[in-house]
Amino acid sequence: MSARDLLFEIGTEELPPLTLPALSAALASALAGGLGTAGITHGEVQIFATPRRLAVLIGSVSERQPDRQIERRGPPLANAFDAHGNATQAATAFAKSCGVAPAALDRLTTAKGSWLVFRGTEPGSATSSLLGAIAAQASADLPVAKRMRWGAGTAEFVRPVHWIVLLFGSEVIPCEVFGLPSGRLTHGHRFHAPQPISLAAAGDYPSALRSAHVIASFAERRETIRDAVAVLAADVARDAGGSGGGALIEPALLDEVTALVEWPVPLAGHFDERFLALPREVVIATVQDHQRYFPVEDARGALIPWFVTVSNIDSRDPGVVREGNERVVRPRLSDAAFFWEQDRKLSLDEHAARLTGVTFQAKLGSYADKTGRIRRLAEWIGEKLGSGPLVARAAELAKADLMTAMVGEFPELQGIMGRYYAEAESEPPELAIAIAEHYLPRFAGDALPTTKTGQVVALADKLDTLVGIFAIDQKPTGAKDPFGLRRAALGVLRILLECRLDLDLQRTLEFAAADQPVQRPGVADEVFSFISERLRGMLLERDDGTTAEMIDAVLANRPHSPLDMQARLTALRAFLRLPEAAALSAANKRIGNILRRAHLDPSVHVDAARFTEDAERHLHHAVSHVGPHVFETMAQGRYEESLRLLTGLKESVDRFFDEVMVMDEDAGRRGNRLALLRDAQHLFSGVADLSRLPG
Repeated sequence: MSARDLLFEIGTEELPPLTLPALSAALASALAGGLGTAGITHGEVQIFATPRRLAVLIGSVSERQPDRQIERRGPPLANAFDAHGNATQAATAFAKSCGVAPAALDRLTTAKGSWLVFRGTEPGSATSSLLGAIAAQASADLPVAKRMRWGAGTAEFVRPVHWIVLLFGSEVIPCEVFGLPSGRLTHGHRFHAPQPISLAAAGDYPSALRSAHVIASFAERRETIRDAVAVLAADVARDAGGSGGGALIEPALLDEVTALVEWPVPLAGHFDERFLALPREVVIATVQDHQRYFPVEDARGALIPWFVTVSNIDSRDPGVVREGNERVVRPRLSDAAFFWEQDRKLSLDEHAARLTGVTFQAKLGSYADKTGRIRRLAEWIGEKLGSGPLVARAAELAKADLMTAMVGEFPELQGIMGRYYAEAESEPPELAIAIAEHYLPRFAGDALPTTKTGQVVALADKLDTLVGIFAIDQKPTGAKDPFGLRRAALGVLRILLECRLDLDLQRTLEFAAADQPVQRPGVADEVFSFISERLRGMLLERDDGTTAEMIDAVLANRPHSPLDMQARLTALRAFLRLPEAAALSAANKRIGNILRRAHLDPSVHVDAARFTEDAERHLHHAVSHVGPHVFETMAQGRYEESLRLLTGLKESVDRFFDEVMVMDEDAGRRGNRLALLRDAQHLFSGVADLSRLPG
């Protein structure tokens, strides 16, 4: 079957840079998905995205849908022919609806009866007749949170749309998207190639745009920028008198810059060396986060007074462009230097005192109130973990830098500036580091606090937020999580697990809940369950053989800490690799079922004198012998050894079920045997509830 390339392009005004990759990927997925739903085969899917366009080029798109075999069931044979074998009106009407004579119909016989049936082939539609609707639907399905209208039309999109290209090979597919008719005219660089470009065929798209000063592929443009910035930064560092160096290229900034330019041209700029006296993060935040420039460092990793910017114009006078960028960054750095000097005129204690005037949450009080709760909770946690004497002081100063001018201008430096101001006041190094670390981890994969003080204050901050927001009934719903509670829960778990902190989470949450200004019963349990669900997700993502049933078995015992749960889960995985594990798990499930149905009175205990069968005596002896060792090893956290001891019960359990009638007619014997099974179940369920495992 013959095939052609397919091009679909949406030309717009400048698109939001942070959403450009997601929009382009969604368009490609929707367009390819539409072809797939229609049964149209195709080849490679290429994605293109620049500030002024979203485009998809799909190779080797089949020119027709495949023919489809159809089968339509008609009336029952009993109603299809009269006594003389002539077709009835029902059969005739069915045949007519299928476009054939009654004699051309087949018979279908099943266990439920016999019917007339039409079997035939439905020819596939021409792809060109379907593409307009597929493209329009793909455009309508783009994930745009906030749409806008433009002009006098009713179309809505994230930015005004100015042209639509829909080419199938060299053929323009007529359709209307965002109120515009499709065509073959695209546009190159706004300044270097302002005239419309007529595309002869879909496959000409990448080269035609490159000739018009547009690198249409986001991925190609990104690598071009990365390489060019790296080379220019290395040259600048070398020319500045160093033996080497390079640019700080953050992936997020690289993506954003890529989304801002169509024809990248890197330029180096310079700023006054005196600004290097500022904290490193301040210079980086000014140059990188606010100006979207790439800072440059020397071979030792120290910043030098240079940056690399990426222009969207290949200027005939690059010096003017360079001077413009330098002129913009200079006052930014001057402001930062001013903030640095002004902030240090007040101590961190004085900055912290001003937190009373800033609301954390209307029902939960000010940031000063939150600081008090963090301090009390951090002291409580610190006592359990043996964190040392700096915890209370670190908690008192943790939020102080929120009141500084520097953090007011650069919110992303919260904590970091607190560390610098604490160091300037000669606070202990671990305390200063803890102020910066208590926000960690900020996102998935971020670093964790390295100091015990930082770990404790980070836990206290996150747990206070979780409990407080749950207390006012503002827990996350669906995709909405304005207080970042899911991130906070994952941060708590990462600190506890990766830093090996054995903290009784339930008791800690109860302490935090009791200290909240809003009291609501059951909040600690709700937060514990919320964190446990996050823990379940984390554990299932690991490639270590953990299953949902294993996690359920461990969580059923409500381990006192995530670290304890992880240890139990590790032991359970090892136990399940033993040859006796499957039989013991199945036996425990059977015991659980029997006990649930029997409703044994808790006051009933085993009386060895009432045993009448050797098998029950044998099981009682095994349980009595193994039990103390199982509970001792479990109390010491030696869970794998505890579970391994259970394998000594297999023979006794098997024999018991083979030879003993548990539900004996005699109530005394029945209760005694049920009590024996209950004692055995206590052993099986100590580390994890084995009855929850598949048997």
